[in-house]
Amino acid sequence: MIKKIASLLVSAALAMPVLAASPQGVLVASEMSGYTAPRLNSHSVLILNGLTGEALYEKNAHQRMPIASISKLMTAMVLLDSGVSLEQQVTVSDAEIDRLKHTTSRLAVGTTLSRQEMLLLALMSSENRAAATLARTTFTGGTSIFVERMNHKAQSLGMTETIFHDPTGLDVRNTSTAADLAKMVQAAQKYPLIREFTTTERHQIVSVRNRVLQYKNSNALVREGGWDIAVQKTGYIQEAGRCMVLQAVVGSQPLIFVLLDAGASSARVNDAKNIKIWLESHPGSWLAG
Repeated sequence: MIKKIASLLVSAALAMPVLAASPQGVLVASEMSGYTAPRLNSHSVLILNGLTGEALYEKNAHQRMPIASISKLMTAMVLLDSGVSLEQQVTVSDAEIDRLKHTTSRLAVGTTLSRQEMLLLALMSSENRAAATLARTTFTGGTSIFVERMNHKAQSLGMTETIFHDPTGLDVRNTSTAADLAKMVQAAQKYPLIREFTTTERHQIVSVRNRVLQYKNSNALVREGGWDIAVQKTGYIQEAGRCMVLQAVVGSQPLIFVLLDAGASSARVNDAKNIKIWLESHPGSWLAG
């Protein structure tokens, strides 16, 4: 009798569905818990359903980290909220030379462009001098007042784990969490120009001495095509690693991707692709209804 009972218990156990274990530290939505979750290179990850707010995948989502040029989405929102003329010409000055990280730029001192074109370069190709020029010329009081407005905007969006110290993201003290950045992406996608400029593939400008410069989007997913992206931004400084945020349609749902501190530019792109493949492989689970 005992052997028979034991045999029945074993048979029942074998008949039960096996739940796939998630990688250590990873949480997935309950409806996806039966499927092996991908192991991602990024240290901090949050994937949200943009319609329901449900977290489909998260790892270290509340760990505060440097966010590099992801900061420029906030720079863009503050600029557009200010109501200043986007057609007004502004000029890159010595103040825009990076004396913090000593990065270089093809946007030479003396280059004059409209604010709109500066915004395009800042968002599309993460041009630091363009973002810095916009911050310096928007408000009376210059960059310091602009950064104050960035922090006020963050507070208004409920980004309680975020602080900005500069408009470019070169300052390592610009820190946030994946959870907060998801809120910023949701806010940024409501601005038509941010959607347009972050997904523009290429643009050329005429710099000083009539030099024609070609710029391309910093995000390989935009350049490759094949993704339905509404808004995106990449970022990198050594302390932050390779970062990327975006809102894109997967299946029929808008999803928010936040990927922070990946080891390489290709790693953050591969992480996004692996999440997309994982979700698309099981549409009957998370797309139900």
